[in-house]
Amino acid sequence: MTFEKFLRGRRRDQLTADDIVTLEHAAGEIRRVQARHTLVTEGDLVSASTYLVEGFMCRYLDDRKGERQLIAVHVPGDFVDLHGYPLKRLDHDIATITACTIAQVPHGRLDEIMIERPGLAKLLWFSTLLDAAMHREWIFRLGRLDAVQRLGHFFCEMEAKLRAVGMSDGATFPLPMTQTDLAETCGITSVHVNRMLRDLRERGLLHMQAGVVTIADRPALYRLCEFDPGYLYLDANIAEH
Repeated sequence: MTFEKFLRGRRRDQLTADDIVTLEHAAGEIRRVQARHTLVTEGDLVSASTYLVEGFMCRYLDDRKGERQLIAVHVPGDFVDLHGYPLKRLDHDIATITACTIAQVPHGRLDEIMIERPGLAKLLWFSTLLDAAMHREWIFRLGRLDAVQRLGHFFCEMEAKLRAVGMSDGATFPLPMTQTDLAETCGITSVHVNRMLRDLRERGLLHMQAGVVTIADRPALYRLCEFDPGYLYLDANIAEH
């Protein structure tokens, strides 16, 4: 099923069987996209929203010198640009990090869902509000935390999101991002990322190797990074795992 992971661990039980069938029928195109490919460029008109079936994607902004700042990292089960439905233009770029499988949902089909399935429409709205909650937390992370806390906080967020969709056992999870990607996420240099990874490893909190992260002491990492997963709106059974 294309939408197997949509809202999994976050109100998935509120989706009816008919809702899921509606989403499956709404997906106009399902395709494979290569890694490091830009799907949408800032200012582009969009007529469909992208749902991530497999892989990792990001949203980002470039400064005048072409330096990139990641503003979101998406995992399977995420609608990457559902907000493009009412906005019509995006104020940022969207790209793949890894090779990805995506489903394109035409905005015309979303028009029908808004009218015919108000319960599903509310859950799609909830999905966009999750993005807003994460943006607020990213602002906090970049504005108030130091470098090692920023990096650790990001790892905590990714672990929790991946745990919700069954891709983390609570400690070990895939994160196929380079040190440059992590630097562009945390607003530091790649050299600094290397130092902070060593710091976290030497504290006995986590280590990262070959695109896999293992958190050795999740409660201690949460304390260090001031991480509270409440903003992710996880189901209780996931949040307490």
